[in-house]
Amino acid sequence: MIALYYFPGNASLTPHMVLEEIGAPFELERVDREHAAHKSPEYLKLNPMGQIPVLVDGDLVLYETAAICLHLADTHPDARLAPPLATPERAHYYKWLVWCTNTLQATLMHYFYPERMVNDGDAAAAAQVKARAEARVGAMLDVLDAQFAAHGGDWLLGAQYSAADPFALMLCRWTRGFARPARSLPHLGPYLQRMLARPAVQRAFATEKLAAPLV
Repeated sequence: MIALYYFPGNASLTPHMVLEEIGAPFELERVDREHAAHKSPEYLKLNPMGQIPVLVDGDLVLYETAAICLHLADTHPDARLAPPLATPERAHYYKWLVWCTNTLQATLMHYFYPERMVNDGDAAAAAQVKARAEARVGAMLDVLDAQFAAHGGDWLLGAQYSAADPFALMLCRWTRGFARPARSLPHLGPYLQRMLARPAVQRAFATEKLAAPLV
């Protein structure tokens, strides 16, 4: 059986939502992040980076959220969470998954952990990093909003829901404390409500006991 190592609201939320969409049996293994269990020797054997999530699928041990999403979509084709291979739609699916993890999520990490980017104890520099990261994320949200304005569809790729949508939802959710959160944008706001209406998303949020505001 598939096992997902997770912590509520962390990057593991995306594969959790994907697993709920797929409908295959899976187990959740909560990682006690509050007590640094993700840095324990046992967990580091699964992911030497000490990050969440990790997916265990038989003999396969996989980390990196985007890689987990790609694997789950490819191994459960009946769920139709990825467009057909060698199509323009598939190429854009890859693009948005990589954009989510490599561009938007990476910048959000600077917002949430600005102290990692400056000398120890330099609170002023950390505050500057945080402010600049929020501004850069805002510009990225504009790009995401423009994607929906351009194609007019319900989902990130247009008409077809894909594994990229839970990723986008999770990252948009992380901006809920921003002065200009994703939910305030004209196209992202309705999109996020459509996402929250999906039963699979509702099950994942309920299981993780995520508190309002959800986005």
